[in-house]
Amino acid sequence: MYKMKHDSTKNAAYTVDCEDYVHVVEFNPFESGDSRNLIAYGGSNYVVVGMCTFQEEEADIEGIQYKTLRTFHHGVRVDSIAWSPETRLDSLPPVIKFCTSAADMKIRLFTSDLQDKNEYKVLEGHSDFINDVVFHPKEGHEIASVSDDHTCRIWNLEGKQTAHFLLHSPGMSVCWHPEETFKLMVAEKNGTIRFYDLMAQQAILSLESEQTPLMSAHWCLKNTFKVGAVAGNDWIIWDITRSSYPQETRPVHMDRAHLFRWSAISENLFATTGYPGKMTSQFQIHHLGHSQVLCPAREKSFRSALDSGIVQCSPES
Repeated sequence: MYKMKHDSTKNAAYTVDCEDYVHVVEFNPFESGDSRNLIAYGGSNYVVVGMCTFQEEEADIEGIQYKTLRTFHHGVRVDSIAWSPETRLDSLPPVIKFCTSAADMKIRLFTSDLQDKNEYKVLEGHSDFINDVVFHPKEGHEIASVSDDHTCRIWNLEGKQTAHFLLHSPGMSVCWHPEETFKLMVAEKNGTIRFYDLMAQQAILSLESEQTPLMSAHWCLKNTFKVGAVAGNDWIIWDITRSSYPQETRPVHMDRAHLFRWSAISENLFATTGYPGKMTSQFQIHHLGHSQVLCPAREKSFRSALDSGIVQCSPES
């Protein structure tokens, strides 16, 4: 274990040296002991799982400490990572479970006890790039995925498809809400967001964006009636009790917006990123009650930023 290096030149809180190019980073979103401090990042050949320990949790730590727990050989570029709620470090043996989507259009389900058991299963069926994957948020017994092949698919952990929805354009985001587990939200590149009833296996509600392309959407964790997205250069907010059209829209990134994420603690707080690789690409934090972009104070702890649910790590261009 070592202290993460402070890096003031690039305005990053702390940095960890990585041997591989980093394409995607995901903190474990589930509250299960110290498992919430788990982080996974994926590159061109590997997925690395590590753990961050924060000063607020252990007084003798200065800033943040990071420890790599396991490096998993992947063999192909990692495009997205999703953590399973079954992941637990406080069980005997510990359970590490996550899945990835990759450049070969396959999903890989990894399971490890951080000792002798390190295995993965390949889920095949998509015929184009997979843009997002997510586990069932309660039991973790199913995985949902969306792809450029105009489909949303649901898989069990044995790799068998249990549902298959045809879309009208590439699927960009898929969300499974912990309070609405019988519904699935799917966002398409053409600006349409649909909610599917998983029991009836049919669409029950749709939202429309006037901007395209829609690149990312997220179902608000603190208010199931709120949905947010980025499309074109704008962020967009819906209140599904009022209209299928946006409640509020605002331009946010000059060179096209790329990612939208709600906070885990507030229905008014969210983050957006610009398109990776652009010179003007930015990570911004927004509050619906404020017209200006919010910038975290320098003295704000990284643990507090994580608790907000909107810390976003992105690779350098």
